[in-house]
Amino acid sequence: MENDSLQTSLAWLRDILQGKIGHGLDARVLQGLRVIHAEKGFMRFDFVVPKSVSDIDGNWNVGALASLVDLLGGVTIFSFANRVVTSVDFSVSYYSTAKIQEHVLIESKVSANKGNLIHVVVEVKRKGNGEVIAVGKQWMASNKLSVAQVSNL
Repeated sequence: MENDSLQTSLAWLRDILQGKIGHGLDARVLQGLRVIHAEKGFMRFDFVVPKSVSDIDGNWNVGALASLVDLLGGVTIFSFANRVVTSVDFSVSYYSTAKIQEHVLIESKVSANKGNLIHVVVEVKRKGNGEVIAVGKQWMASNKLSVAQVSNL
């Protein structure tokens, strides 16, 4: 059962990356994302910031970074809870900027489970020196929708 939720969450992420589900913005902000480790409630990703998510100064647009944090937090929670979830509290703290084509590592980890409420922390760090770029914290509430039902919304 545990493996099923993990495999389903990874398939869901793959379908978002390929533009099969979600919105075009989802695929755009995740363009080039690679999963380098995945287990129940914890995922690590490798990412080179694509030009398509740049701001006017050539930095990673903070809205695109927040969207990435939201999506990866949801995928990680699904791998843990095997349930579709909805954000009820979301914040991102920005500590540094990342330039286009910069290599970053992203870790997403479930840090609390309170029944229908689950908390995830997503850390984005510069590859090489490990400098923290952003930390997202998110509480999500489970609902009874299946992945297939959400994909058709």
